[in-house]
Amino acid sequence: MATEAAPAAPLSDRMILEFERPIIDLERKISELRTLSTAAVDFSAEIRKLEQKARKLQKEIFADLSAQQKVQLARHPGRPYMMDYVSLIMDDFVELHGDRSFRDDPAIVGGLAQFDEWEILVLGHQKGRNTKDNMHRNFGMARPEGYRKATRLMRLASRFKRPIICFIDTPGAYPGLGAEERGQAEAIAKALQVMSSLECPMISVVLGEGGSGGALALGVTDKILMLEYSIYSVISPEGCASILWRDPAKISEAATQLKLTAPDLVQLGICDEIIPEAAGGAHRNAAVTASKLRASLKNHLRELTELPTAELIERRYQKFRKMGAFVEPPV
Repeated sequence: MATEAAPAAPLSDRMILEFERPIIDLERKISELRTLSTAAVDFSAEIRKLEQKARKLQKEIFADLSAQQKVQLARHPGRPYMMDYVSLIMDDFVELHGDRSFRDDPAIVGGLAQFDEWEILVLGHQKGRNTKDNMHRNFGMARPEGYRKATRLMRLASRFKRPIICFIDTPGAYPGLGAEERGQAEAIAKALQVMSSLECPMISVVLGEGGSGGALALGVTDKILMLEYSIYSVISPEGCASILWRDPAKISEAATQLKLTAPDLVQLGICDEIIPEAAGGAHRNAAVTASKLRASLKNHLRELTELPTAELIERRYQKFRKMGAFVEPPV
């Protein structure tokens, strides 16, 4: 299994965020020195100094990220997607297709898998790595048939008492004319209703973007976990800035005010646990992040599978009843 010392995946200039650039530039200098270093010309001392400098710089930058910078990390094109984690932490995955009403939706992937000691159902949004794949996956934005497929598979898992793991990573549900004609809102609402009463343990993990109702449709679960640099919000910062201020310059302020980062959502009682990512973000070392995700999922599944069904459903009900609670001061 990979460790923190494993080398980061190389990033093209197109995939480097502005605040990452000083770190990447140092790492490129280290790589060049390693190439030039020979028995006759030893650069090992210089390499060690630069490595220490890079680690220190990375800690300093990532210790003070703004909400908008975390949004950029959540959307990073090199970030691992659902199927990357399935291949890293699960075995014997068999994909199941179709909603039995209209067609299959590749933006949501679902299937049976072996996770540690459990036979589970795994569901999640899947984005593409290139233009062709993104067109096929619709950039991870599901249509009604995607949510109806998810609902069908969740009912199947509940019937056989299989735990469900949902991976959330979408800008939101697809708002196109065809999706609205086929009942996008009803499909999402039905998913929420069904999830609230399923008789099996359920865990949601926000991998990157958790946008609007498209994310919530896979989020009514017993535990909601978030990767360290993921986001979860009713609207994007761009949409919020457009509606409230009609000014794209306000996007950064909108990101801050929306309280969409993992620490914000723990404080608000939405998120149950923050899963640390590899140094520099999940895109820098998917295997390290996956190993931490695996450990967290195992702990939560052990806890949930020991609960009687009635208690499991009641806890789920109370969990969501507490969200958004407020007290009005006396007049």
